[in-house]
Amino acid sequence: MAPLPLRSFRSVPVVRSLAPKRFHFFCLASAFVVWATLSALAAAPPTGENAYCGKGNVAQFGAKDGPAELPQACYYTALDGTPSPGKQIRVGAKSDLAAAIDGAKCGDTLLLPAGASFNVNELPSKKCDDQHYITVRTDTPDSKLPPEGTRISPAWAGVASLPGRPPFAQPSNGPAKLLATLVVRRASGAIVGDHIRFIGIEWTTPPDADIGRIVTAEHSDHVIFDRNWVHPADGREVGHGIGIIHGSRMIAVINSYISGLNCIARTGKCTDATAVGGGSGDDPISTLKFYNNFLESSGENILFGGSAATQVPTDIEIRRNHLFRPMLWKEGQPGYTPTASGEPYIVKNNCELKNAIRVLLEANLLENSWGGFSQTGYSILITPKNQASECPICRVNDVTIRFDRIRNVAGVLQIANALAKTGAAAADGGRYSIHDIFADDLHDKDYKGGGSFLILISAQPPVHDIQIDHVTAFVSGVLLSILNSGAKLPNFTLTNSVFSVGDRRPPVASAGGGPQSCASKNQALGSEAVLQACFDPYKFDRNLIISGRGSFPKGNIVVGSPEAAGIRDLKDGIAKDPRLCHAKGPGCSKASPGAGAASDGRDLGADIDAVEAAIAGVE
Repeated sequence: MAPLPLRSFRSVPVVRSLAPKRFHFFCLASAFVVWATLSALAAAPPTGENAYCGKGNVAQFGAKDGPAELPQACYYTALDGTPSPGKQIRVGAKSDLAAAIDGAKCGDTLLLPAGASFNVNELPSKKCDDQHYITVRTDTPDSKLPPEGTRISPAWAGVASLPGRPPFAQPSNGPAKLLATLVVRRASGAIVGDHIRFIGIEWTTPPDADIGRIVTAEHSDHVIFDRNWVHPADGREVGHGIGIIHGSRMIAVINSYISGLNCIARTGKCTDATAVGGGSGDDPISTLKFYNNFLESSGENILFGGSAATQVPTDIEIRRNHLFRPMLWKEGQPGYTPTASGEPYIVKNNCELKNAIRVLLEANLLENSWGGFSQTGYSILITPKNQASECPICRVNDVTIRFDRIRNVAGVLQIANALAKTGAAAADGGRYSIHDIFADDLHDKDYKGGGSFLILISAQPPVHDIQIDHVTAFVSGVLLSILNSGAKLPNFTLTNSVFSVGDRRPPVASAGGGPQSCASKNQALGSEAVLQACFDPYKFDRNLIISGRGSFPKGNIVVGSPEAAGIRDLKDGIAKDPRLCHAKGPGCSKASPGAGAASDGRDLGADIDAVEAAIAGVE
């Protein structure tokens, strides 16, 4: 893992000592120990919209995080770097918005009356430049909108709350219709042009039209959706919110609220609803930014890949988003609302990557995922796929997942290099860095899943270079299940972490594949035998594991209860405070054996302070 910046500490003035000189070495040694301890602490990542991107789109992510390369390109989205210095033009409520944009000059701002609706199909490309964006916005003054860098909510469209969703921010005088509305009439989504910024816009669909996608960034370049609400008309089945397809470049969705995207089982018109994502086509897709959004859909909140393509989306920044679906969509839950046909919504996962390079998934809150529709409710899937043999170049490489919070799901991670139904293989899958994530409230049978931390499947090509470090996960199933019938997988690391696991199966187990799979042949011999049979080289040590069965390699700490682990608050798989105890005191019967026991001097497990600071305000 690449070094993280240190925490800031208050400086202390140096005072000349009057003690005998023989104490100097002791003082120096003590000071070194304190410095070493402090320097080993992880720091929370920066939370600003452009924390990793300077003006002029200068990337500041750093080079690598462990085996994964970080994004090499970025999109600076602040208003001071994407200006509209031209005229302000008021657009009449019954005007043609496409014609108004066509008649405007690069750098102009179009003011749309709050509460007015405009039908849109295709907005023209103007071939503007980075210093002359066209801004399309509500005429509501800035003083009545959320400030720049702050998430908007449906309350600015007059909706005080949505059933089953978390409470959201409100205008100072209560809900009011302060947004302008664009009603999409194009079945495959409204085309949005280039060098354009949308502020205070509600995007929706007609109540009587068959629309599959609300917005498409098809062949779009430099487009910013800033403080927008994107949703289908009430009761309509619309599969996709904002599609990043066919040559999308420099696309940002920031401070926005996307809700209501869904597909319905058996009777519906779609099978895979997504809030944002895409990746199809023959033209390059690159430099994408999703920051500080509420992203809701029944299928995947974020999905890249899964369709025909001759290119790979690159440099994707996903930070400080709430990836959510309401429990009202789950059969059997209190308040479950069936669809008009009586069939359930098709639910899959929170984030899936089937075709992507250099992805940063940082400081997000991911929740509510269950199985039953071709998947088993894992929150995050890293699964390169040559879908229907139409994407032989599809790959997933260089993915960094850090400082994220995951809860109320049927599984945490699925990593799989699997063949398509046609037997075709993807190009590659590997170089993944996963650290400082916290997951709890895992379910299994009631969520039609296994409740495990990681399922790892390797067919062709072999999965490689996975580094998992400083993770805290309290799961109801196994810690790790493996399916690999080929050669041993190279460079697997799982270290410095805290887990509780279920006791119905061995904690390191087979994920199937018959007797030829490495785990199937060795599961009865214990965890170390499975790891030795499946990986070379591998590292599995300095983990604190709460487990009632199974054995683990030397160098790990295995205990039988949360109390023995010294975890402050862990009951029934949910932790109000997953920090480790450092001494006997309130909530702590003793110091945890994992306190300060990591290879870097930190506590085992995720840096919970850093995770909480990273996601503060995301929900």
